[in-house]
Amino acid sequence: MIERSNRGGVVRPHRSKLIAIIRLLDVFIIWLTLYLVLENYGLNFEYHQLLWLLIAVTCFEFFAEFNLLYNVPRGTNLYREILRTGIAWFGVLLVFLCVIQIKPSLVDGPSEAVFWSWLVLAPLVLVGWHLAMRLFINYMRGAGENTRKVAIIGATNLGFELESIFKREAWLGYAFAGYYDDRTIKEDGRLQWTEQNLSGNTNELIQMVNEQKVDAIYITLPLKAEERIKQIIGALADTTAAVYYVPDLFGFDLLRAKMENLRGIPIISIHDTPFYGIDGISKRMFDVIVSALILIIIGIPLLIIALGVKITSPGPVMFKQRRYGFKGEEITVWKFRSMTVSEDGDSVKQATKNDARITDFGAFLRRTSLDELPQFINVLQGRMSIIGPRPHAVAHNEFYRGQIKGYMLRHKVKPGITGLAQISGYRGETETLDKMDGRIQYDLEYIRNWSLMLDCKIFLKTIFKGFFSDQAY
Repeated sequence: MIERSNRGGVVRPHRSKLIAIIRLLDVFIIWLTLYLVLENYGLNFEYHQLLWLLIAVTCFEFFAEFNLLYNVPRGTNLYREILRTGIAWFGVLLVFLCVIQIKPSLVDGPSEAVFWSWLVLAPLVLVGWHLAMRLFINYMRGAGENTRKVAIIGATNLGFELESIFKREAWLGYAFAGYYDDRTIKEDGRLQWTEQNLSGNTNELIQMVNEQKVDAIYITLPLKAEERIKQIIGALADTTAAVYYVPDLFGFDLLRAKMENLRGIPIISIHDTPFYGIDGISKRMFDVIVSALILIIIGIPLLIIALGVKITSPGPVMFKQRRYGFKGEEITVWKFRSMTVSEDGDSVKQATKNDARITDFGAFLRRTSLDELPQFINVLQGRMSIIGPRPHAVAHNEFYRGQIKGYMLRHKVKPGITGLAQISGYRGETETLDKMDGRIQYDLEYIRNWSLMLDCKIFLKTIFKGFFSDQAY
C-alpha cells in the first residue's frame, strides 16, 4: 500500500546527465554479460546473438522507463531500485518467451545453453552493479566525501522540512550549515524562532560564502516576499555559491505536477493527468491485453452468470448506468443486474446492508464482485480502465463534488474496475461523508503516484484479497 502523506504531491524533476550515463552503463553490462558467457562456452558472437542483445536492451530500457527505475537515482530507495531492476528484466524474459514461441530457431543449437545462462546471469550482474554503485556513493557521502555545505535563507516551515531531509538522508551528501534570516519574529508563515535559533542574517551568510564555508543556498521565503527574494538573489549574484529558490507549491494541492518549459518560460502544472504520450499508450496496452485475456478465460462463466440472473428474477440480464468517465464525460457502465430495479435518474440510492432491492442471486454476485465482470467489455471499448478510481453514478457525482474538495480531480484518469481505494478498505457503501472523502483521497494518491508497477500491484492484490468483502452488499 502507498504511504499516505499530508503533502499534495511532488513536482517531477528534469532528468540529469547522470541518468543517461547510468542507462549506457546498463546497456554495456547487458552486452558484457553476454560476451563473457559466450567466452565461457568458447563460442563466437553471431548474428542471432546480436538479435538477443537488441531485444534485451530495447525491452529492458522500455520496462525500466515505465518501472521508474531511472527516476531520481540520487534519492530513490535502495531496495526499491533493486526491485525495479529485477522487474524490468522480468519483462525482458516475458518478451523472449513470446519470441521463442514464434521463432524457436532463435535459440536452437549449441547457443541454447548460452541463451539461458545469460538470461539468468544478466539480472544478477545488473542488480549487483546498481547495488555496488549505490553502496559506494552512500559510503563516500556518509564519510563526508562528495558533500555540499548548504544553508537555508528563511526560517519557515518549508525550510524546516528541507533541513529534516538534509539531516535524515545523510547519504545524499548535504551538510547543513544553518538558518539565516533577517527577521526575528513570527511572520509570513515562519516558525516561532528567536535569534538563538538562527545562525545569522543574510549579510553574515554572504560573508561565509565568500570565505568558502557554504557551497549552496536554498531560499525558502514565502511567495509573497517577492521583493525581498529579488534583493537576496541580487546580493548572492556577487558570490560563487549555487542558489536555489524553493517555492512552497504544496499549498496548491498538487496532482501529478511536473516541470515544463515553453520557449524558455518555466511552467509548473498543478493538476494534470499521468496518461499523456507514452504513459497513456502503455496504460492502454495493459488494459487491452489483460482485459482481452480475462474475457477469453471468463467467457463460459459469463454465460452461466447471465443465465442465473435471468432465471432467479424478472428483468434484463445487464444493468446499465450513466457514470462520469475521463474528463468528466458521461459513459455507460455495464454490470450484471443484482437488484429488482435499474435506477439511473437524478436520484440514485446507494445499496445498503439487507437492502430489499437486492435479489438473492444478486447478493452473491455483489459479495463476490462477479457483477463487475461485464466491465471488462467497457475496458476494451476504451470507456474504462482495469485500474483506476471507481466510477460513481452521475447523481452521486453531482452531490459529492459540492461536498468534498478536489472530488472532480479523480476524473483526470479513466475510471477503473478496481483501484487503490478498494484494496485499502474503501469498498462498498459510503454512508458517511468521511468514508467518501477517504475513498477520494486514495483515488488522488493513485493519480499522484501512478506507475505501471503500481497497476500490477493493485491488480494482484485485487485477485488475492479484493473480490470478497463484508462491505460489499
